[in-house]
Amino acid sequence: MSKIPAHIQDVLSAPYPLTKEQIDFFQQNRYIKLKQVLDAETIGFFSEAIGKKVAEINTVTSKVEERDTYGKAFLQLFNLWREDETIKELIFSKRIGKIAADLMQVNGVRMYHDQALFKEAGGGITPWHADQYYWPLETDKTITAWIPLQETPLNMGPVEFSACSHQIVEGRELAIGDESETLMQQRLHVTDFKHIIEPFDLGEISFHSGWLFHRAGANTSGKMRKVMTIIFMDKNMRLKEPENKNQMVDWQTWCPGAKVGEEIDTPMNPVIYSA
Repeated sequence: MSKIPAHIQDVLSAPYPLTKEQIDFFQQNRYIKLKQVLDAETIGFFSEAIGKKVAEINTVTSKVEERDTYGKAFLQLFNLWREDETIKELIFSKRIGKIAADLMQVNGVRMYHDQALFKEAGGGITPWHADQYYWPLETDKTITAWIPLQETPLNMGPVEFSACSHQIVEGRELAIGDESETLMQQRLHVTDFKHIIEPFDLGEISFHSGWLFHRAGANTSGKMRKVMTIIFMDKNMRLKEPENKNQMVDWQTWCPGAKVGEEIDTPMNPVIYSA
């Protein structure tokens, strides 16, 4: 018997209609922010569930100021769908999965992995980076749903985007850190790409593609910035030969048993939505 209230189950399964203009916007810019994807009751329910699980399994005990740039950026916990049946209901939401598939213009999506990204009060910046540097995936048909678990004003450090920056090849070899922040800040500064820095309303979710450069500011709000992310890939995605040590780690961690050149169809990568 599901512990999810009936209303929330309905929200998670009901389609969220996208317009042609929204899909075209994503295809051009490779990010989009969508309002009222989830309602206040649903956000509140999962904020409590995810917050409780993060507090339970987090192993970071050092003070924020004692960590490196990456460590200051957020507490990062992975694959909560395998840790908690309640949280799994959000991660496996047909509503969110269908949005991901529709934006990418594919006929279905499967799980790559999920991440809780909790930026503590006093937490530092998240440096400029492109996620797909880490992923041994054959195509760019990847997308991350960034789900704030509260209203997120600018002083909490919401995700920021460099629109259209998926076109840049320079910087794709950089892991997230001080170097990626410095070099990409310089590189993006001399482009015409628009830097999107906006707050998030309650229930607003963003989606961005794997090669889009993005960052987040520091959290000066005095409160925890709680965010859940879901990384989807085309359900027909194939594994590529890893190009760096991080991709090798991701292969073994997020799609163990998958074979280079073959579809990534493992128990860790279930299909979330199929048309």
